[in-house]
Amino acid sequence: MQRLEHLQHLDKHLADELAQVARESVRAELREQTRGQRRKAALYAGSGAAALYAGAAVALAVGLALDLALPGWAAALITAVLLAALSFALRTAARPAPPGASGTSHAVPSGASGTSHAVPSARPAPGAGSAPVPPVPSTPPTAGTATPHPDPATDHDPRPGHS
Repeated sequence: MQRLEHLQHLDKHLADELAQVARESVRAELREQTRGQRRKAALYAGSGAAALYAGAAVALAVGLALDLALPGWAAALITAVLLAALSFALRTAARPAPPGASGTSHAVPSGASGTSHAVPSARPAPGAGSAPVPPVPSTPPTAGTATPHPDPATDHDPRPGHS
């Protein structure tokens, strides 16, 4: 019985040592990976700072060039408007498109014939946020006429091409 307890103790000790070695190995690997990622992050940060200063120099050059033909305040105002428009364009380009507004047509099966008709996706109106524009009917409604309703006795859809 004592020999069995001794083997269990050895097994437990071996499992603890194996777990410790695995933890140390994982820590060393993670340290190695994060060292490379920190270097990359520092390079990206330096690149971003240099680009920021380059953009400021270009804005200054545009302002000074406009200052040759306009008063200083007008040159600064035009430069600010140009930078705001660029900022808006970049933000709009970076914003992900809402689902269904990708500009592609979606095929919708029609009946049992296997043909499909392209249905354009709804796009948001300019300045309306991300809410889609409701579909516009192909014909305007006429005053004083009622829209036909399907007869409850028959399971028939009055639209052409649907049954």
